[in-house]
Amino acid sequence: MADVIQLPSVAEQLKLVAVLRWNLLKNSLQTKNNRWDLIGMILAAAGSAVMVIGLCVAFYAGTYFFLTRGRASWMQLLFWAIFVWWQVVPILVAGFGANFEFRNFLRFPLSLRAFYILGFGYGFADFAAVSSLCWIAAMLVATAVGRVELLPVMALASLLFILVNVTVERLIGSWLERIFANRRAREVLVGLFVLSMVSMNFLNPALQRWGGRERQPQILHLILYFSWLPGSLTGEAVNAASNGDIHALTITFAGLLAWLGATSSLLWLRYKAQYLGEELSESGAPAAVKRGNRRQATNTALPGLLSPPVAGVMRKEFHYLTRNGFSFISLLLPPVMVVFFSMQFAGSSSMIKEHGLPPQTFFPAAMAYLILILLSPAYNSFAFEGRGIQSYFMAPVRMRDILVGKNLFLVCVVGME
Repeated sequence: MADVIQLPSVAEQLKLVAVLRWNLLKNSLQTKNNRWDLIGMILAAAGSAVMVIGLCVAFYAGTYFFLTRGRASWMQLLFWAIFVWWQVVPILVAGFGANFEFRNFLRFPLSLRAFYILGFGYGFADFAAVSSLCWIAAMLVATAVGRVELLPVMALASLLFILVNVTVERLIGSWLERIFANRRAREVLVGLFVLSMVSMNFLNPALQRWGGRERQPQILHLILYFSWLPGSLTGEAVNAASNGDIHALTITFAGLLAWLGATSSLLWLRYKAQYLGEELSESGAPAAVKRGNRRQATNTALPGLLSPPVAGVMRKEFHYLTRNGFSFISLLLPPVMVVFFSMQFAGSSSMIKEHGLPPQTFFPAAMAYLILILLSPAYNSFAFEGRGIQSYFMAPVRMRDILVGKNLFLVCVVGME
């Protein structure tokens, strides 16, 4: 096809894609639901603009204060805030922002370069990117008002900082898309995130026991290990320019250029793999099936006290629990929380002991908390069946046996916990 039809230039391809997207937007507004969605997005953007403008004032005041009071080294705090916001928010609001539709674009004869530019350009369409650009613009205005001689260095450092942030955000988003294409990987990552949030409850007891004042200087030394990241490099560039240190200024700009080159190369490799037809799917690859006698694997070792329908339902519930990562992780949360509450009674400076709560009353409270969490499936026994509940009405089993099997399995789970 490439030998018969000559592709237009990259600029022409980008123009055609922009016209196509605009026409799709206009045509989608012919339905009432899409028009209401557009109105909702406009109202949400208006509400978000208030927050962005308010923080623009804060970034302007912070930049002006740091530069005029001789504290240019504190500029790293502002750039670090923008860096964390730019990278974390797109992950938390994934699915609500502008997504790069790779499969739709690959239907058209785009070149690899145009494909990369489109993917990179979509990084400026996120809410985090737009708000960060507004805050950086406010910092540039404050630099022009407070110390205009630093404006060229501030503008160049901000430009490199913007390019690095967009590239890193697109690279992280591309890899997360690859990881989240697998259901098991999604459940594991979400489970680790939930457990990490729950584990933050142990920070206060740990700091009270092992975080004395003599250890604080050792913790402060860890900040030096983040000096090679873009937020620190950009702030250090402004600080070096403020102090007239050309050597440090050269090193910081070289570090930002190294970040931009490394992340751009990795992003190019990811987009090249997708451009060449990488397919992210959970279905297995097709394989040849050998003909022969097919035997269905069954387990006839049933408990003697249970009827076959009850034992089959219990086995099904066990498989549902082990295959559903969220339900399996929910079994780990109650013991973790019980350990957390038990730690509150340890030590002589326990806050719970100071309020007059004896340890003897904690055990029934912990058991009540444990049972309330574990018995939540009993309120909706057929929550995981979904449309499959109709199979119960077609199978030659009584509904009584199904409910008995579900409740017996739940009793076993509570007993193990």
